[in-house]
Amino acid sequence: MIHIGLTGWGDHPSLYGKNTSSQNKLMEYAGYFPTVEVDASFYAVQPVRNAESWVKKTPNSFQFIVKAFQGMTGHNRGDIPFASNDEMFAAFIDSLVPYRKSGKLAMVLFQFPPWFDCTKENVQFLRACRKRMGDIPCALEFRHQSWFNPKYRANTLQFMKEENWIHSICDEPQVMPVSVPTVLEAVGEDKVLIRLHGRNYYGWQQNNNPNWREVRYLYRYNTAELSEWAENIRQLEKQCKNIYVLFNNNSGGDAADNARELIDLLNIEYTDLAPRQLDLF
Repeated sequence: MIHIGLTGWGDHPSLYGKNTSSQNKLMEYAGYFPTVEVDASFYAVQPVRNAESWVKKTPNSFQFIVKAFQGMTGHNRGDIPFASNDEMFAAFIDSLVPYRKSGKLAMVLFQFPPWFDCTKENVQFLRACRKRMGDIPCALEFRHQSWFNPKYRANTLQFMKEENWIHSICDEPQVMPVSVPTVLEAVGEDKVLIRLHGRNYYGWQQNNNPNWREVRYLYRYNTAELSEWAENIRQLEKQCKNIYVLFNNNSGGDAADNARELIDLLNIEYTDLAPRQLDLF
């Protein structure tokens, strides 16, 4: 099955009526897409009550992709609010209970920073992360090209397979060394993740710009580019049962429109979405 959605549900004006409150946006979002990435969990381990609320607002078949807390992937610039790594991972795993009990946890996404390169120390760190997560499905996304350079590419994919990681395939500008190429290989037969970040080469280089988030993901895929991805997805279907696709190109509000166009290109009709609300005025 192909599950297409967006990274977050809060900022997609093309989906919502003028009077839609923030509390109702997830319910309306679930009328368009069967999956979503929870981004709030990257910035802070979320209270269980948040997950309980989100689970209740979505159909039984809805799937959440929960982003790992930044302290777990080395993004944090200051102190983490936990006494130890054990405490941090335990708190994060506890926050997943509502998703797991409801059968709505597709995976946890470990997205590592651009400075996390292919070294023995980092490979061991990945092993430790995967061990801590136990039987929870976990996806792995790199941002440093060294993991997929010709010398290490095969070993990286084999490592992910042996350690039971889900491959997070990226579409992003190729700004070396802080990008990874699109590697169309699922390392397991059950799940694979695709994250489409846009192709804004200039914006990808704006890390020192205080407003970098406003330009980095400012991109709208054209129909030819989406058609190419539709074919890529069809090829991945031969390798894997469940393909999750997330659009992250939303600096200009383009993600929702691109996701809906890809659904049309793939001739997908989701039959178990939430009822859509009517905005009469």
